[in-house]
Amino acid sequence: MTSLTATASPPDRRLANGALAITILLWASSYPAIRAGLRGFDPGALAALRYGVATLAFLIAALAGRLPRPRRSDVWRILVAGGLGIALYNLALNTGEVTVDAGSAGFLINCSPIFTALLSTLFLGERFRVWGWIGSTISLAGVGLIALSQGRTTGVGSGAWLVLLAAGCQSIQFVLQKPLLQRYGALATTAYVVVAGAVFLLPFLPAALVRLPQAPAASVVAAVYLGLFPAALAYATWSIVLAAFPVGRATSFLYLVAPLATGLAVLWLGEWPSPLALAGGATVLLGVILVNTLGRAIRSSP
Repeated sequence: MTSLTATASPPDRRLANGALAITILLWASSYPAIRAGLRGFDPGALAALRYGVATLAFLIAALAGRLPRPRRSDVWRILVAGGLGIALYNLALNTGEVTVDAGSAGFLINCSPIFTALLSTLFLGERFRVWGWIGSTISLAGVGLIALSQGRTTGVGSGAWLVLLAAGCQSIQFVLQKPLLQRYGALATTAYVVVAGAVFLLPFLPAALVRLPQAPAASVVAAVYLGLFPAALAYATWSIVLAAFPVGRATSFLYLVAPLATGLAVLWLGEWPSPLALAGGATVLLGVILVNTLGRAIRSSP
């Protein structure tokens, strides 16, 4: 049986617009939700609990016959994508958000398209235009401003650089799963990668279960929310978006995630970013926009 995403006709545009709005809102909410979850769980336990919940949601879809089985030849790609794009990504992001505010984390993750473009030059035969390199440099300067805004040095141990590591892991995941998306569709591919990531996070699950009875109710709710909504439902709605819009246009809307995450952090946590962090976030965003417009990667000649 093939996945719905791979076989269904393009969805109604109004449905797609609604799915896009839901995706942006849920992914933006994940950054303050992580900060709330960290008040009751350590980074590894929070990641394991989140993706344990998400895995249960995808297993229900699999049992209902909504997902195909992956080919044996694709298992290695799924495991590496899940290990880096889910497990290491969340460990780095959660640890980084111990010291980095939710809004700044959202802006830092926006560097992912730049890393994806750089990886494409190595593995997909693409290259940057001059504006791509200029945009990358501008974004790196913005990362430095955000790191300084956290009151720490810009060394390897800075939370900002851990969030940046998470963005790099996400980029590797995007490159690895591109062939899987073509074969299985977005929803099924996401399910495979999420479950693989959850397997790598299993060593942290006992600590999460031990902590669960003592954790503040708000942190438990945040962990369950992260698993059901940003990690499961949002990927399902994102698959609808990818079926309706060109990929370039669809991903351009994700620039709204970081500013919205900043606003949600103010409402949810009362967490106001510093002026330096806002300046750094705006600088990162400017660089990413330059990379994905004037500096978009192009295929090199054979």
